[in-house]
Amino acid sequence: MDARTLVGGLEEDRVDNSDAVTASIERLLPERLQRLRRLTALPVAFGGVTRDTTAGRSLVLTRLAGTTGAGLQGLTVAPHLGLGGRVLDSATPQRVEHYASTVHITHDFDHIVVDQEKLTAVAAVPIVVRGRVQGVLYGAVRGDHPLGDRIMRLAEIVADQLAQDIEDSLQPTDAPPPDPMPAALDALTEIIAETDDLILRDRLQAIHQLIAGTPKSIGHHIGLAPREIDALRLVALGSTNAEVAARLGLSQETVKAYLRTAMRKLGAHNRTAAVHTARLAGLL
Repeated sequence: MDARTLVGGLEEDRVDNSDAVTASIERLLPERLQRLRRLTALPVAFGGVTRDTTAGRSLVLTRLAGTTGAGLQGLTVAPHLGLGGRVLDSATPQRVEHYASTVHITHDFDHIVVDQEKLTAVAAVPIVVRGRVQGVLYGAVRGDHPLGDRIMRLAEIVADQLAQDIEDSLQPTDAPPPDPMPAALDALTEIIAETDDLILRDRLQAIHQLIAGTPKSIGHHIGLAPREIDALRLVALGSTNAEVAARLGLSQETVKAYLRTAMRKLGAHNRTAAVHTARLAGLL
């Protein structure tokens, strides 16, 4: 194999990976924008993916949530331009508290951002996959409402988790097919919770015990603290420890301590089992 063949193969792999990353971001963006709005209470969120253009690696906005018009849809943000251009240049989170008057960005997009959407404070965080900015998430407000450090941290958590999910999806794996048992136990737990027939409920709980090894009678005598229940409830929604910490305003170590205590009280060996048991006990 000569050098040209090797270089060509590496370039082809890089393009294929980039295409896969772009497709993954596009697929996940709608849900992650809603997650960003839910965690931060920001009224507006939007984002997009980076693509090669004549101006260099530019950002193309593809997903909008909470906007009043479609002016941002399909907008191409080249390096150096606007807030997104600063993110592309630096690969770091950026924010402006007064978009229209700041001197730290160019104002090529004021006719959309300010005039059409009436946005004031805007934050933008990069989605960095394998050392390269592959997309950008934005959060914004209208009116005199500064974003603050907490919102920036939450936005970074959402972007970092998205990047990590994509990184994981790109890793080759020989893992066996996913175990269908957790989903089946979840479904059984929901059926138990919706069953009014006490005799049938007891029989279903016994089946659950045989499958999952959970206690046959677990009711409300389990003394979970309110914060332990809050943490488990967020875990049940798919939140990571970092997201639980951000949502509850706690450190990650405190969240881990709450989850360890809850698992001990519930007799569970991991977070998933703790959620199953707590649901069965009617605590979630």
